[in-house]
Amino acid sequence: MSALRRGLLLTTILVPCALTSLADRAAAQGTTIALDAIDVVPVTPVGGAGGIGRSEGGVRVPTGGTQTLSRVPFTVETVTARQFEQDRATLDPTFTLQRTVPGVNLSDGQGNSFRQTLTYRGFDASPLQGAPQGLAVYQNGTRINEAFGDVVNWDLIPQVAINRIDIVTGNPIFGLNALGGAVNIEMKNGFTWQGKEVSVMGGSDGRILGTLQYGEVIGPWSFYFAGEGLRDRGWRFESPSEIGRVYADIGHRTLDSEFHLIASGAKTFFGAAAASPVDFTRLNERAIFTSPQTIDTEVGQIQVTGKVNLSPTWDMSGVAYVRRFSQFVVDGNDGNFENCSTQSSFRGSLCFEDDGFERAPGQSAQAFRNQFLILGPQNQRIPFRAGIPYGTLDTVRTEATSYGGTLQATNRDRIFDRPNTFIVGGSIDAAYYSFKSGSTLGVINPDLTVTTDPNNPVYGNIPGLGVGPIRTAAALGIAPSQVFGSNLYMGLYALDTLDVTDQLSLTAGARLNFARITTQDQTGFSPDVTGTHYFARINPAAGLTYRFFPWLTLYGGYSESNRAPTPLELACANPDRPCLLPNSLVADPPLKQVEARTYEAGFRGTVADVYEGGLVNYKLGFFRTDLSNDILQVAVPGNAARGYFVNVPATQRQGIEVAAEYVGERLRLYANYALIDATFQFRGDLSSPNNPLADDGLITIRPGNKLPLIPEHQIKAGFDYAITPQWRVGFNVAAFSSSYFRGDESNLNRKLPAYALANLNTSFLITKNVEVFGLVTNLFNTRVPNFGTFLERTEPGELFANRYALNDPRTTTLIQPLSVYGGVRVTW
Repeated sequence: MSALRRGLLLTTILVPCALTSLADRAAAQGTTIALDAIDVVPVTPVGGAGGIGRSEGGVRVPTGGTQTLSRVPFTVETVTARQFEQDRATLDPTFTLQRTVPGVNLSDGQGNSFRQTLTYRGFDASPLQGAPQGLAVYQNGTRINEAFGDVVNWDLIPQVAINRIDIVTGNPIFGLNALGGAVNIEMKNGFTWQGKEVSVMGGSDGRILGTLQYGEVIGPWSFYFAGEGLRDRGWRFESPSEIGRVYADIGHRTLDSEFHLIASGAKTFFGAAAASPVDFTRLNERAIFTSPQTIDTEVGQIQVTGKVNLSPTWDMSGVAYVRRFSQFVVDGNDGNFENCSTQSSFRGSLCFEDDGFERAPGQSAQAFRNQFLILGPQNQRIPFRAGIPYGTLDTVRTEATSYGGTLQATNRDRIFDRPNTFIVGGSIDAAYYSFKSGSTLGVINPDLTVTTDPNNPVYGNIPGLGVGPIRTAAALGIAPSQVFGSNLYMGLYALDTLDVTDQLSLTAGARLNFARITTQDQTGFSPDVTGTHYFARINPAAGLTYRFFPWLTLYGGYSESNRAPTPLELACANPDRPCLLPNSLVADPPLKQVEARTYEAGFRGTVADVYEGGLVNYKLGFFRTDLSNDILQVAVPGNAARGYFVNVPATQRQGIEVAAEYVGERLRLYANYALIDATFQFRGDLSSPNNPLADDGLITIRPGNKLPLIPEHQIKAGFDYAITPQWRVGFNVAAFSSSYFRGDESNLNRKLPAYALANLNTSFLITKNVEVFGLVTNLFNTRVPNFGTFLERTEPGELFANRYALNDPRTTTLIQPLSVYGGVRVTW
């Protein structure tokens, strides 16, 4: 609670920011409409599919799953297309979310700005397999958390086609994973964006990118197309990025209906996707660890969205989709191999390091040792040779086909002669997936590349090395795995908002979530992977808003939500059979679903006609989310890459958000502060073998210990100003306090440092149709990490790959250095 008191003190001296989607439009038009008349936000997943609300006399009014912000009893943060346009040279929506939204921070576990983990209020939406996903992400009403691990691949979302992003909290209507909230992405269509635009950009690290978009309305039809392409070599060694994304929308609108057929696709490739040992980055900040470490991803999706007005007070809306996802990962790793024990009849052969594993009841010592024997492609033993830095080239292929939809009805009849909005709906999401991994024995070369050539020019011929997949006699994490499976998620929900008086609105609702997760082992190595798991829960929500004045509203609410374990977590939950994450799946003691209880309260409002007719939006809010059976990934002794998933009794996120923003015709100015107190609320031991202060591989968690990688304090501020009608300049800064390394849940080690990031942008209209622009990121070249974990140190006299001593157990990813981009945009 001391952290909360410190945060309350800070609110008296800071000015924060609440982002509203239509304030930009109102300011540009010189209007002074009150916020509750124009600001419409989504309250269901299909609320933003095809456009937020509808226009009546130039003002947006709610339709379908939308509601005016003044009647919503939870937090909604909105980032608009104009703000994403300001950062277009990054081609990364998470960049804009971090610099503007209170409570959002990024951590870069892969050394690439396009694949960072977005954390909001201490909950993750991450591209990393195995990360605890706590945010549901929707694109035009379709859930885009991938089927296998609920991961969110931000690099697959076309930034230029984004119309707005709303982050919605405390609303279980958004279904599974909405523990900390939901990210609702509304894309552009021909009715919301018209024109033709081409932009070309370039800059640091050899970055070249281009975007185009086209939108048009012809009678009742609309057409929209967007495309993006990027290539750069990355700021680290062996870290190229290649991105191609397309998005197309055909719409049809009548007085009583609107339908859209949407197709999108993306293909991305990234190199050197991992953190680097501190021992290496001290010598060269561009250093990586072993390579190759590449990620190749493809996705294609087709959607149909629609809305129909059935009567003056009833309307129906829905979304249907099919999505195909494919990802291939190549990862060079240390092999953790050794000479088979003298207690084994296989002395002189290669064995898998077995530190930390326990012998099964009734298992002989010989059988226990023999299960670590490395077998080659034809099940032959591989001879051990001293002085050879053995490694593995691990590959993972994940594929999934998903389909489903949501159908909902909305009624706006008056109840007791009072305005009322009632929403009822249901959703179904099904997916079939396959997961296949394998390891090929290789050697680690002096440059830390892992190769599988048995006639390696550096080390000479290595008898028995082979070039095919390897396995152990028992599936300990390097055996090939192949798993087929399916997910079925279903939900029924209802939400009602009644205006009891002109000032007081009451909201109540609930959602029933059902999940069935089936996995089937295809190799015979891990029969325990095969199984079917069921999860179900009813999550209620209730809240109120009270409008004291047109410029001051009180809001407060309570809600519950849940997250079912992912197939990856279910198949990798046994400490005696850990996974080489994300490379293998093994035995699966059942995990419990995560349950969350959220409390929110605060004040917000809009003051109209302030200085040159602008608007001032503000917010002061408090929140608390208590989680039971939270799921964590922990490592096992000998290799931090090998791990498993466990339930822990309780964790908590609580804090304060205070924000303010001025939006005028020439000036936009914002500032915000967030306190996020994310803690464990139990006492117990967790495995963290590479933590330098661990006791025999274990660390002790106590109530109040901080969750790793979550800065407690965040301050953000910025402005965008039109110096002349043709020339605009902008500056923003985001500062984050220190946080703990992943693997230091006991909070005993030195923390990641606090840091601040500043960015500068400018644009100049040469003619009505031609604009040049520039963007400078990390203006002051801050060179500190925003991600850290631990790796196994070498013993005295021991060298990694016979070349490097790893004395510091920390491995980190530095923030991308000062980068400068410029380009030209042509519109007609």
